[in-house]
Amino acid sequence: MSENGPKNGNAAVYFIDRHAAGPARGKPAFIEAWGAGRTLSYGDLAVESGRIAALYARHGIRREDRAAMLVLDQIEFPIIFWGSLKCGVVPVAINTLLAPAVYDSILRDSRARALFVSQELFPQVAPLIPENPYLDAVFVIGGGAREGWHDFAAELAAGDSAATLPVAPDEQAFWLYSSGSTGEPKGVRHVHGSLQATADTYGAQVLQIAEDDLVFSAAKLFFAYGLGNAMTFPMAVGASTVLLNGRPTPDVAFDILKKHEPTIFCAVPTLYAAMLAANPEAAHFGARLRRCISAGEALPEEVGKNWRALSGTDILDGVGSTEMLHIFLSNAPSDVVYGTSGTAVPGYDLRLVDEAGDEVGVGEIGELLVRGDSAAADYWNQRAKSRATFEGAWTRTGDKYERREDGRLVYCGRTDDMFKVSGIWVSPFEVEQALIAHPAVMEAAVVAARDEDGLEKPKAFVVLLPDAETNGLDDALKEHVKTQVGMWKYPRWIEVVTDLPKTATGKIQRFKLRG
Repeated sequence: MSENGPKNGNAAVYFIDRHAAGPARGKPAFIEAWGAGRTLSYGDLAVESGRIAALYARHGIRREDRAAMLVLDQIEFPIIFWGSLKCGVVPVAINTLLAPAVYDSILRDSRARALFVSQELFPQVAPLIPENPYLDAVFVIGGGAREGWHDFAAELAAGDSAATLPVAPDEQAFWLYSSGSTGEPKGVRHVHGSLQATADTYGAQVLQIAEDDLVFSAAKLFFAYGLGNAMTFPMAVGASTVLLNGRPTPDVAFDILKKHEPTIFCAVPTLYAAMLAANPEAAHFGARLRRCISAGEALPEEVGKNWRALSGTDILDGVGSTEMLHIFLSNAPSDVVYGTSGTAVPGYDLRLVDEAGDEVGVGEIGELLVRGDSAAADYWNQRAKSRATFEGAWTRTGDKYERREDGRLVYCGRTDDMFKVSGIWVSPFEVEQALIAHPAVMEAAVVAARDEDGLEKPKAFVVLLPDAETNGLDDALKEHVKTQVGMWKYPRWIEVVTDLPKTATGKIQRFKLRG
């Protein structure tokens, strides 16, 4: 393509090729946090991702075909993801913590012709492969070739590196499957331009990431939140990312914060709460830590305040979605108010509407709608749901919020989670925050249950902190909620559980508790 020709809208040009041709060429883009700590420089990423085109060509995988990625957070992930974008094949990043039946459903729904799978995950899908009518090639990462599938490293090394294919910014780039917090996951289709849109908005103007930053995202790459944290934002500025292929337990997270000293730490509220409960006296945060962010579920006020007291660093609580690719509503540096989700990220417009679609006033509750350039094209093969969610330039989030006098938004719950008590809307999240503020409670989930008269009242499921005093706790929690958020909002029933049902991305699945 000549210098005067049309601009190549392939996202790989912006995120890889320009760095590989500049000062960042030899800089680590990714660093593995285990074993020998393999690294992948921007220059090597450009070369290795360019080899993916030849791999696909040998196996008859063509432009716009889908390639499923059941890949852990390891350096092969960015090679496959960006290599697919470079040659026009559509990578489909899949949650690595699902059951085989769900994998079978996603592989059939996406009609993926290729599957890349980490060897640790291969047993989960091996029985599905012979019965799948669409898969033509399976590549296993970290294992030798066997009958019926291919060794990824050998296949990658067999081809030369190709140039990046010219595409339009609005061309289909990749799919993510929604986390399934309200049911079956849906295939969300994103275009090339969406990636830079999130980098130019949240990444540049809220996170304020810079080329000398080192990011550690406990949220995984298959998750829209993790994809932005660990790839889009650092790669936009030529920064580096620490990858963890295993489960981010509190001890593991603290160890990475101490050993690698990242400047930016990205997690979900569940992990922050677990780290606070684990062993705060032995916590290590690293001397360079300057920014913590949270998304995936609203951050309880107590968790944010306690984290700041322990670490000396605020958590920027934000709201995003798979449909919008990353955060569009957030607290900002030097402007953190715990208990609120903040204000619109620059580049996004927000509305709160009632059931008739009219704007609600200050102090009223409405559904949140968002408009921005990172919105998905649609749901794959889900016409009715696409029409219900994507209304022209606006995207319905399915979340209920209240607007305060100062313009900040307060999370109230999913549209399906809200219910009325004595004719007044009750926010499950508001009651959950009150419960978490009690010194005995680590996590809580609140749903509607019916009393003997058939009327809906709050029911709470709580996970207690270790060594919590349980004598008289039921009555104590009820009284605590009454004094915190209102007499009518207290949970009529409280059930102590060992854990709460969640998606792999940390969202509480309240529909599983309604029973």
